[in-house]
Amino acid sequence: PQAEIAKSAKIGAGCRIDAGAIIGENAVIGERCHIAAYAVIGNGVEIGDDSRIGLHSTLTHAIVGKRALIHRGVHIGQDGFGFAAGSKGMLKIPQLGRVLIGNDVEIGSGTCIDRGASTDTIIGDGCKIDNLVQIGHNVKLGKYVIVVSQVGISGSTQVGDFAQLGGQVGVAGHMQIGKGAKLAARAGVITDIPDGETFGGFPAVPVRDWHRQTLA
Repeated sequence: PQAEIAKSAKIGAGCRIDAGAIIGENAVIGERCHIAAYAVIGNGVEIGDDSRIGLHSTLTHAIVGKRALIHRGVHIGQDGFGFAAGSKGMLKIPQLGRVLIGNDVEIGSGTCIDRGASTDTIIGDGCKIDNLVQIGHNVKLGKYVIVVSQVGISGSTQVGDFAQLGGQVGVAGHMQIGKGAKLAARAGVITDIPDGETFGGFPAVPVRDWHRQTLA
């Protein structure tokens, strides 16, 4: 009874909604979901069956698939970092897209996923995202991508299925990271990465070249 649930929201059978949670107008919560204390589910957000939303998390402008595990303090659907220089300073670019999250996705504490600017930000089925990850607007992660803690992925980058990004990897905007590619921890990606390749270093280069640089 201490939760705030809009009358227009649709709550599936068997859900648990803890004290202090807020569920907005026209939100749709699937069956057997758990919305933890003080989580905020914004207007029109959809969450699939058997999903768990951690305490103090916020979701807006998002559609989440089935069996999602979203840990505490995750923020999904806020504006991306979009500005243009003008005669009066930095002008904010409207962010109009959504965040689409597939089935069986896990998102660690403190992670932020921005809504798309013009197209949607997409997190594919089975992705596993660690704590403290920043995913910018219009980013598209394929299926079963692994993203380790403190990774930053700039806007409009596309990551192929089964790719793996090690801790503190930084990816510039509009990059293409191929299917099955692997990026060593703290790699700085400023070029496209081919399918199946392993890169490391800053700037990121094929891993054998990186080791040669380190030895030199």
